[in-house]
Amino acid sequence: MDPVNIVVAGPYQNLNNLRPSNYSVAAINILFGLAGVLSFIFLLMGGVQWITAGGDKDAVEKAKRRIMQSLIGLAIVFSAYAIIYIIRVLFQINLIQLNIGSL
Repeated sequence: MDPVNIVVAGPYQNLNNLRPSNYSVAAINILFGLAGVLSFIFLLMGGVQWITAGGDKDAVEKAKRRIMQSLIGLAIVFSAYAIIYIIRVLFQINLIQLNIGSL
């Protein structure tokens, strides 16, 4: 039995090139970006909380904790991305997009 070859034309021509690994790469990049943006937003919220504390020691301590936790979150996100990038450059292993091969 001969395989069926379907030729797609028009704006849907690129659908033949979609692979599950492309979706995982996009999802991981979106998650890295979202984690970085959320950490930065929490950093800004901590700064605003500190400014509006009005001298209240408990509020200032909460603001300091929020700022420290958001900086730790940013450091974790950037470190994870840097480690993945270093492994990809030094060892030519792409941890985000693994090629399984033909099934």
